[in-house]
Amino acid sequence: MATPYKIWLTPDNHGVFSTSGLSQASARKVSEVLQHDMENHHVYLNDRGFHDHVVHFMLTIWALGASPETIQRHLMHKEEHYPNFLAFFQHELATKGIPDVLNEYLFSGDRLAETMLSDMFSGLVHPIIHLGFAIEFEQPAIIAQALAQAAVHEDYLGLSFLFPVENAAGGIGQHSTHKTLVQLMDEMRADETLRAAARPDDDEVFSRGILQRASEVLLKYSSQWTVPEDRITEKLAEMTNAAVYLTATAQRPEKEIKFDFYFLHVTNLSILIKPIIDLPYLSTRSKARLLEMKARMDLLIWASRKMPEPRISDVNNSPIHMGWPEIIARSYMHPSDDGHLAKFVRTVAYAQELCRVYETEAEKRGLRITGDMWLRIGNMVISSVGEVSSDMWVRGSGFSESWEKFGPRK
Repeated sequence: MATPYKIWLTPDNHGVFSTSGLSQASARKVSEVLQHDMENHHVYLNDRGFHDHVVHFMLTIWALGASPETIQRHLMHKEEHYPNFLAFFQHELATKGIPDVLNEYLFSGDRLAETMLSDMFSGLVHPIIHLGFAIEFEQPAIIAQALAQAAVHEDYLGLSFLFPVENAAGGIGQHSTHKTLVQLMDEMRADETLRAAARPDDDEVFSRGILQRASEVLLKYSSQWTVPEDRITEKLAEMTNAAVYLTATAQRPEKEIKFDFYFLHVTNLSILIKPIIDLPYLSTRSKARLLEMKARMDLLIWASRKMPEPRISDVNNSPIHMGWPEIIARSYMHPSDDGHLAKFVRTVAYAQELCRVYETEAEKRGLRITGDMWLRIGNMVISSVGEVSSDMWVRGSGFSESWEKFGPRK
């Protein structure tokens, strides 16, 4: 049984999207790997703040049907733990239970909860990715890890972006222009002030980058997307569709197809918002707020990479060589991947199911990825990484400098 101290998966922990036939043997192996990771590894891989992706990777390939042998191969060894916050949240979860802990430390609205909630989006959204996996697969120990991650991240995004945007919007779900995310993206790309604010040499892309140079412009656009409390499900679909759209279409016409490493996080978080907003003990207001924050972070991350021109034709012209079973298998078997590829493929396959019901009103709802485009994107990303790759991803697809090392389009 899963507890705040013990990670324990069974085939019943299949999440919101998984392949059929999850085995008990794989469940035992992934539980063993994740327990070892929790007890021996730090949230950071190194002194540059690179994150430990073991939990995200293991749970993704578990859901995609990886064998025990594949899971074992991906066992990684990292630095020592961040024990104090982890032990604290484990104790809180064991004493109070998951609903009370999440509501108290993330959604109560007091100063601590506001800080913790905004810090969930720090570190290129890794803490909330961690939380989403923990909730999806019903693992209290991983919830403790996620809360501990948030607690050790820099307190910056809330005061500088997330809360000012919320105030500019007039509150949560209070003011809506009825503009879709992709409409706002079109307007943002046409804004020269915003385009000039992103620079390839920024070492801190938010605090000493785009938020320093164009915060008011970002607030103007980001505050126009809100989530009425009676439209959470359809807004989840819109957000997820826009995330896949901005990630898949961020290409350079003269260069080989590559996906942006930063935008992968925008997409890969999308699937993990659903298990959080599905929690019955969260208020509707908290769910709407979380969804607003996620989409606004998407716009911020996209703007910080100079908002590359969306090349939807690259998706439409991408050939379909593989179906989902082969795409999924190749995603988690890639020898150079640390989980970003598998997470992206899983999210795209999930997004296809999520958005299908709204496709008859795609234009009205801001859904630019429809029909067989999902499968084309799955084929695109697998083709883009090759068999073995030291440069799987482009980092900063809006900057010409980021593409210099990549070859020409064939």
